[in-house]
Amino acid sequence: MSNINRPKIGRYVAQKEGFKSFTPYDFPPKEGFVISPKLYKKLEDAIRLVGKLDGITRLLPDKDFFLLMFIKKDAAYSSQIEGTKATLQDAVAAPVTEEKSRRHPDVDDIVHYVEAVNYGIKRSETLPISLRLVREIHEKLMTGARATQHAYPGEFRRSQNWIGGKIPQDASFVPPAPHDMDKSLDDLEKFIHAKDDYPSLIKAGLLHAQFETIHPFTDGNGRTGRMLIAMYMHHTKLLELPILYLSSYFKKYQKLYYQKLQNYHEEDSDIEGWLEFFLEGVAEIAESSIETCTNITALRDRDFAKMQKLGKQSAESTLEVVRKLFSQPIVGVAEIINWTGFSPQGAYNMIERLKALGILEPLGDAEYGQKYIYADYYRLFDDTFNTTKVSKK
Repeated sequence: MSNINRPKIGRYVAQKEGFKSFTPYDFPPKEGFVISPKLYKKLEDAIRLVGKLDGITRLLPDKDFFLLMFIKKDAAYSSQIEGTKATLQDAVAAPVTEEKSRRHPDVDDIVHYVEAVNYGIKRSETLPISLRLVREIHEKLMTGARATQHAYPGEFRRSQNWIGGKIPQDASFVPPAPHDMDKSLDDLEKFIHAKDDYPSLIKAGLLHAQFETIHPFTDGNGRTGRMLIAMYMHHTKLLELPILYLSSYFKKYQKLYYQKLQNYHEEDSDIEGWLEFFLEGVAEIAESSIETCTNITALRDRDFAKMQKLGKQSAESTLEVVRKLFSQPIVGVAEIINWTGFSPQGAYNMIERLKALGILEPLGDAEYGQKYIYADYYRLFDDTFNTTKVSKK
């Protein structure tokens, strides 16, 4: 590979404490980065599938309801990358099964992630992608959340951090020292808004890798950096609906994900290797999301058709409940009461009606506080789900 495709993005600088930290050069590299024919082919494939996904999501009815499940799925996998053991089912069930004060810390990690993404999507309507928005998202992610050390929510670090090892001298990677970090962050923000010739998907990949290289927070960098990918794609209008999230891909190939990032921030940076991996992920997740959206539409049409057999009043109230199930497919009597204003008996009758229609089924066999799941819909996001193996709640 020619040197022009391996531009140096930084160097290791000795610190007085006895370790070396990686200090980025000007970003993007001044000598430029040439998209090779091999990388360009991967870019073409990714762009084609993202465009197809955008077209399908534009036609989705009730899209705001569906979006939340895509976010919850990303939250589960992104948190699992950081060591959280909670599953997507735990995340979806959390609002209906546990009081916040009693919530398991692993589940709480995912809930904080969902809240941060939702905040970022809403906030980006009035505030462009910027360091300020990144800090605000981080604040939502880490305030009240579990942290491996003091997280300083919403504040860039003022001390040295590192990845792997007990001390910087043992680390697999040491990000820039605090006094070198500000310029790197400033370059990153300028790159986001630069009117340059970089294709948007290439920029999204570079932004994530460079953000992880800078590692600007004491904790929560990985999750914040993965959110930044979806935010940027939405910001650049690649997707009208921020529905493409890569955490499940990164979790599936977690060792390779870490290795590609490590190779990116070596002194002899393998930018192309990282971007190939990134674009393959965009294509894989876009294709999976296209299939999910297609199946959502078919399932929605099937189940809405079932309501035509009901009386007008019953059909209207049942329709509204099913629409809400698209964002919260695990429920109990309390949720139906909250959504409809029905009495407890009326809510129970609604659940029985949805069971009879083959829409809801019991989740486990709890004696009290029974929960129910819209299993055919939930399974579109979690193909490991099997109602015969559901643990008792």
